[in-house]
Amino acid sequence: MPRTARRRSRIVAFQALFEADVSGKPIGPILERQLREARLGEDAAEFASHLVEGVEAHRTEIDAVISERASAFPLSDMAPVDRNVLRLAVFEVLLDNRGAPIRAAINEAVDLAKGYGSESSGRFVNGVLGAVALAASGESQQSP
Repeated sequence: MPRTARRRSRIVAFQALFEADVSGKPIGPILERQLREARLGEDAAEFASHLVEGVEAHRTEIDAVISERASAFPLSDMAPVDRNVLRLAVFEVLLDNRGAPIRAAINEAVDLAKGYGSESSGRFVNGVLGAVALAASGESQQSP
């Protein structure tokens, strides 16, 4: 899948996660509508769905990682844009990095944060994801 299609997939996944988080509504119908409106190709739509489903399936684990690596910023107090960009990126970096190099997933997350968040969102997301990636690489080096 071309890089631009993957980027559009991540945007759709982020928008669905954000909307469901802020509205408190179920993710399924939101994702369906977002996919319809985005008019993604079949592969890109499948990738967006995979991302959202992965985040939802591992939400507790993902939120624990974010809380640990951004301990000064309680998840409930975090800006919804930052929280959902981080959820998406942590899923890709820790649980499903087969589709993109870790650096690419982090860069995409930082771009999303800059585009949708506050002036400091990009730096915040980059810092948290850098800590996540560093911890993950340290754990993999310690494993036999």
